[in-house]
Amino acid sequence: MKSAKVLVLAAILSMLAVFELTAQAAALNVVKPAIADKDLVIPLSDISENAVFYPVDIDGTRLEVLVVKAPDGTIRTAFNTCQVCYGSGRGFYKQQGTVLVCQNCGNRFRMSQVEQKSGGCNPVPILAANKTVSDTSITIPKEYLIQAKAIFARWRRS
Repeated sequence: MKSAKVLVLAAILSMLAVFELTAQAAALNVVKPAIADKDLVIPLSDISENAVFYPVDIDGTRLEVLVVKAPDGTIRTAFNTCQVCYGSGRGFYKQQGTVLVCQNCGNRFRMSQVEQKSGGCNPVPILAANKTVSDTSITIPKEYLIQAKAIFARWRRS
């Protein structure tokens, strides 16, 4: 009887741990409401050390932009797709703790690497030339989003 109680207690504690991890993951992967066929305007007030994901529908193709404040205080932007794995359908990132993890290959990236590295298995950077930053927002023009449609053709489809 005592061992049955221990097993029940262990099962309850395991379930609580799973719920806690799920809640932490949800808190780290904030997805904003989608917009369609227009410039993406990101309020600076939304940005923190946790990545925020902005879905955008461009002519029927779903894209996603991620934004995060790096440890040095700079704001970093990238498309939420891996430069190598985008064709797999699972080449997108989720935040786990303080890193972004590619859901296809499992490579991990520190927030300080976002927008700093291109090529290889890195989030596709959105460089300063492709966005406008004001005192209150970052704007990524629709024309630039249209150019990125090809890397999202199979996004989240496997």
